[in-house]
Amino acid sequence: MSKSGALPEAGSRAGRSLFPVLLPPLLLAVVVILALSAGKYDVSLSDMARVVWSRLTGTPSGLDATIETVVWNVRLPRVLAGLLVGASLATAGCVYQGLFRNPLVSPDILGVSAGASLGAVGGIFLSLPVLAIQGMAFAGGLAAVALVYAIGSMVRGRDPVLVLVLAGVAVGALVGACISLLKVLADPYNQLPAITFWLLGSLASITRADAASILPAMLLGLVPMVLLRWRMNLMTLDEEEARALGIETGRLRLVLVSAATLMTAAAVSVSGIIGWVGLVMPHIARSLVGPDFGRLLPASLMLGGGYMVGVDALARTIAGIEVPLGILTAVIGAPFFLWLLVSGRRGWQ
Repeated sequence: MSKSGALPEAGSRAGRSLFPVLLPPLLLAVVVILALSAGKYDVSLSDMARVVWSRLTGTPSGLDATIETVVWNVRLPRVLAGLLVGASLATAGCVYQGLFRNPLVSPDILGVSAGASLGAVGGIFLSLPVLAIQGMAFAGGLAAVALVYAIGSMVRGRDPVLVLVLAGVAVGALVGACISLLKVLADPYNQLPAITFWLLGSLASITRADAASILPAMLLGLVPMVLLRWRMNLMTLDEEEARALGIETGRLRLVLVSAATLMTAAAVSVSGIIGWVGLVMPHIARSLVGPDFGRLLPASLMLGGGYMVGVDALARTIAGIEVPLGILTAVIGAPFFLWLLVSGRRGWQ
């Protein structure tokens, strides 16, 4: 083949290899812009840009105060919270699936979501303020994982990964029973509707302070994932193979599970239970960029954030009342996951 023919072919291959990497940030940018402009109150893209620029620079926008309130105080906090919640859940799911070498693992597997639910339901049952409810949800998620790890450390002579998964299932079931008991004992007129609505997941009452409260936990969890991304690739190998290559599997698993749990608990504490994000988004990211954790982690993060922002925009626009996020993520995620299973060509490893 001549050089003149080889160069265009090489350029085409390079373009094809860059497209999966560039697709997640492009999708994220488009979804964020559409979510800021979508809603029952019409706001044009130019007005939205003027409001954001005005607030960032301190210059007057010249727009009606209602438009500024809608964009800055209502939609922007929800978009930011959706970004952080979706990114946290998808990133945690990506790590769990790699660590447990199982594509069906999600942030629920170690009882994180169940523990956070029990903490939040307990806070609502005791009629605590919102900040205390979020704190109890956060503590509940971490406590559930600590209990799972304590049970796993007491069992000797068995596959540690299998023991952790089974302990997570058992603790999740026990916590679910405690939540059901609190729902039975709750006031049916005030507490029970609040508990039920929280368990369905929502960003309706989110504020900028709530969104900001997720950020430190998300960054704290993200740092070890980024620093250990090359070792994380080796964790997808067999346990003995990884140890033979010099990986301290037990210590590495503890660090990464703690980081993923921290991010999940922080997300659940402000949004309630939102399923399927941590299960489906890593699969889509893996089909785009492959299993290399260095590329899979940012792709999962951006796809998860964009997906949550898009679903939240859909929840507040498709009906006269706002649809709980947990319902929409299940309705969208379950069929899409089945389609991925049937049509997927790449393995997960």
